[in-house]
Formats: sequence, structure tokens, C-alpha cells
Amino acid sequence: MREDRRDYYEVLGVPRDADAKTIKAAFRKLALRHHPDRSKEPDAEERFKEVAEAYAVLRDPQKRADYDARGFSGVSGLTEEDLFHGIDLEDLFSGLGFDLGGLGGLFGRGFTMGSAGPPRGRDIEVPLVIPLERVAHGGEERVTVRRPSVCSACGGSRAAPGTEVKPCQACGGSGQHLETSLRGNVQFRTATPCATCHGRGERIEKPCPRCAGRGETFVEESYSVRIPVGAKEGLALRIPAKGFPAPVAGGVAGDLFVVLRTAPDPRFQRRGPHLWREETVGIPDAVLGTTLDVPGLESRIRVSVPPGTQPDTVLRVRGKGLPRAAGADPGDLYLVVHVRVPERLDDEQRALYEKLRSRDRAS
Repeated sequence: MREDRRDYYEVLGVPRDADAKTIKAAFRKLALRHHPDRSKEPDAEERFKEVAEAYAVLRDPQKRADYDARGFSGVSGLTEEDLFHGIDLEDLFSGLGFDLGGLGGLFGRGFTMGSAGPPRGRDIEVPLVIPLERVAHGGEERVTVRRPSVCSACGGSRAAPGTEVKPCQACGGSGQHLETSLRGNVQFRTATPCATCHGRGERIEKPCPRCAGRGETFVEESYSVRIPVGAKEGLALRIPAKGFPAPVAGGVAGDLFVVLRTAPDPRFQRRGPHLWREETVGIPDAVLGTTLDVPGLESRIRVSVPPGTQPDTVLRVRGKGLPRAAGADPGDLYLVVHVRVPERLDDEQRALYEKLRSRDRAS
């Protein structure tokens, strides 16, 4: 991995909450601009590798979560093969006119061609909403997922037990038709799914009756996941091979990613490891100072409001927020102090305020 790296979101020009579609579109646009066969800039290849590295991290929920949590140190142990594993060149660059055969050499063995080996199943992301107390103490949570699974009767072949799956004669079992053309000295290769087998490369004479020839059935499963102490918002916990099954028999199933979300809490608003709360005091308490008894995660906390506190002053209580991972100092509790102005006054209150106003004007 590069040593002089820029922030991956900056490299792709996307916000930190960008979805997968936005990230892929940004990468395709930048790859088209910086590809060495198209750009005349001397650093085109390095720029191309930079955007590819950023895409490889941000497209993967687990790598992205590690990067969001710890920056470059969270992905520092990854090799090029780890980074680019499973990225399909044909899917990424279809329609852009790239010579796909030459792209893989830029990134070692990570990028794959769509026709190289059985395709991998898609990953599944499911949210898991946890209370602040679980973030503070960690522990086990269960998540229930309804997902497709390989049919137990046909093993994913889609054919009835005892029958054969034969190669599609129209495409020779490749699942696609390839057309190659030359425009000047640039070679263009277009791949389209086989119209006969719809890209599967197989011909099934008798579909499996249990799954109706789909090769998969839906199952509902419950998994236990361990929540680490101080888990960050959006942390993705990976459960291997529990995503979508491979689209063809013999392929590798995708992974299940459980994405942690913090449940709303009536006491606090979470901002990273810090907790925020609003409190309201009257004018006398803001002027003279007072002590507030406020809730904390474990027990109530007494907080001093200093004399002369102005509206919307923020008071910081160190160490009363959420714990951080890896034993770092815990976050803080922040109190936003609002000052309540009375809307109606009785005669005695009005007289006192008039007296105060007269003294202020005289001074």
C-alpha cells in the first residue's frame, strides 16, 4: 500500500456517508480520467492506483468500517491481494472501452475477470440497533436474518436429483458471447449474457421440484454477535459465508455484515464516544450559579453551573461519556445549558425586575 496516501473519501471526492452506488460511480469516473492508456499525465498510473486503492477499501463494508474507525492503521496490514480480492473487472469497466486483459497487471492478483472461476455470492448487510448500555459494556446480541440458502435437495445445481446439468450449446458453457473489435490501435471487447441460458452457461432439462429450479430456498436464521466495548456507530461485524449463495453451483457464498446502530435514548444524544444533553435553568440560577443533578450512564451526576452562565453555554464533564476501544480514555458528557425567561410575572416579580433594570441603567 502507498505511504503518501490521501484520505480515501477525498481521493474519490465523495462524502463520508456515501453509499455503494455513489462510490462505484465516482471510481469509474476517475478511473476513466486517469487510466494510463488514456491520460497523458506522467503520474497517471499512480493516480489510477490511488483511486483503485480507495475504491477497494470503501466498497467493502468491513474494510470501510476499519478505516472509519482507525484511519490508515485500520487497513495497514492488507496486501494488494487482500485489497482487490473479488473485484470483477468486467462489472466495473463494462462500457468504458478498457482493454480488460491489461488492467489486472496494475494491481497484482487481486482483481478478477468475470469468467475466471465460479462467481462469489453477494454480501448482505443488516442493521442491529443496540442501546447505549450495550455500547458501554459490550456483550452478546442476537440478529435474525431471512436469507436465501443453497437448496438442500439439488445442492444449488437447480436440477432435479438424479438428473444431469449439461453445458449450454449456444455459448459452449461460458454463459456469454464475446465480440472483439479494433478502433485504430485500441482493442474493444464486449461481453453480453447468453440469450439461451441467461448467462448461466448451463442447460437444465428437469428443474428441481423443491426449489422450482432456482437452486436456493429462503431460510430464517438467528446468529449471536459479540459487541465490543465502545463499539463505534456503523461498525460492521462480519459473519463469513452467511450472505447470498453463489449464483452457480460450486461458488463461494457471500458474507453477512451486521452494521451496528445506536438506539435513540431519551437522556442523551450520542456523538462518537461523547454524550450530549440539554438542561434548562432559570435566570436567577444562571446569574447566581447552581448545581444540577443530571443522569449519567451508570448513576446520577452533580454538575456545577457557574455564576454568570450565558444562554447555550456548554459544560463539559470529563470521562462521563462512552468508553473507547483499545483502552483509550472514555468520552465526555456535554451539557448545553439553556436559560428560561419567564413569560408572565406577578407584581412582586415585576417589581424586582424593574429594580434590577434601573440599577443596570444607572451603572
